[in-house]
Amino acid sequence: MQNQKTKNFTSEFEKEVFEGLTAYPKHLSSKYFYDEIGDKLFQDIMAMPEYYLTDCEFNILGANKSEISALFQADNVPFSLFELGAGDGKKTKILLNHLVENKTVFDYRPIDISQNALDQLEASLKAEIPNLEVNPIQGTYFETLRDINQANGRKKIILFLGSNIGNLLHEQAVDFLNNLRDSINEGDLVFMGFDQKKHPQTILDAYNDQTGITAAFNKNILRRINRELDGNFDLDKFIHWEVYDPETGTAKSFLVATAPVSVTIERLGLEIRLNQWETIHTEISQKYDDAVVEWLADKSGLSIVSQFTDAQQHYKNYVFKK
Repeated sequence: MQNQKTKNFTSEFEKEVFEGLTAYPKHLSSKYFYDEIGDKLFQDIMAMPEYYLTDCEFNILGANKSEISALFQADNVPFSLFELGAGDGKKTKILLNHLVENKTVFDYRPIDISQNALDQLEASLKAEIPNLEVNPIQGTYFETLRDINQANGRKKIILFLGSNIGNLLHEQAVDFLNNLRDSINEGDLVFMGFDQKKHPQTILDAYNDQTGITAAFNKNILRRINRELDGNFDLDKFIHWEVYDPETGTAKSFLVATAPVSVTIERLGLEIRLNQWETIHTEISQKYDDAVVEWLADKSGLSIVSQFTDAQQHYKNYVFKK
């Protein structure tokens, strides 16, 4: 039986796991894919040939770094460059190198939920761009947006790369963008990646690679529950399944039980059962076109300053202001 009595949770992870696994249908948040194992798996995903998003954005930044940097320093004042979900910083280093080489006065503030990712990023930046001032911030997007609002009085540029906005349904995205708007001032800029609608098979291949890396990434949340919350999920009894709806532009990831499953999570005092073929929804990845991005901006009190795209228009980076 599922135990739904009132709980005293010691972390947001405990609370969200309990709520997600006692809901119907069951769900878990993709933000908990990330730990030391998950960080490495996501780096592997970004290196996959099927995962076009990384190469597209890498090429956009490389081809337009001078124009993008000029936008950031148009008024010739020092600024802080915040990055939400910084990860390994591979793409961002294109801009960071260009700014430092041009003696731009700024500091870089990478933000990530994973302290492991931040530690690795800070170490690599010290080795590769020693003259860069780095001030890492650990936390979730919504937590850190409050901190950004209280920043040092400098002009702010906020990076949100990798189409991470796509992890939010449109209503959630509007809430997020409203919070983002409230954390910036006149003259501040937001530079954000949006994966574009395209051939459905291209999208499915990006999230359902044949080598199983994406499956392992999704299953890592079960591994974390086992390790951190004393759970006993049998990962071999779940398959990763991806669907894409070209009408709404929504890709969804699921973990599907291939047999009846009983799971005990000791730290939560929780027992759950899944029927054969029952699902745990783990992630969405929204795809966009110009009309949807313009609608999101309008609903959020933002305006589009500029946009950059790759040769095939598979991916776009938009620049917003308040």
